[in-house]
Amino acid sequence: MMFANDAAASRYELRRGDELLSVLDYRDNGTDVALVRAFTNPAHRGHGYAAVVTERAVEEIAARGDRTVSPVCWYVADWFRDHPDRQELLAAR
Repeated sequence: MMFANDAAASRYELRRGDELLSVLDYRDNGTDVALVRAFTNPAHRGHGYAAVVTERAVEEIAARGDRTVSPVCWYVADWFRDHPDRQELLAAR
């Protein structure tokens, strides 16, 4: 599987070859990255691809070290709830 940040489309992508498995759309305002929609191709649902694309996106944002995260998407909010070790990345509410 290949993970990539398609900055022109404002989305993270998870692919296998040319096939798009899952995407995570975002909006980056320079200080905060709002993760707004996780979507998995219906033919590939149930294999954990949304979790993979979310985890890798969070890892990339954390590695930058200059952004917080706003989990707008319910799936991403649930992912953060299940990963308390990543709470420090969340934007203050």
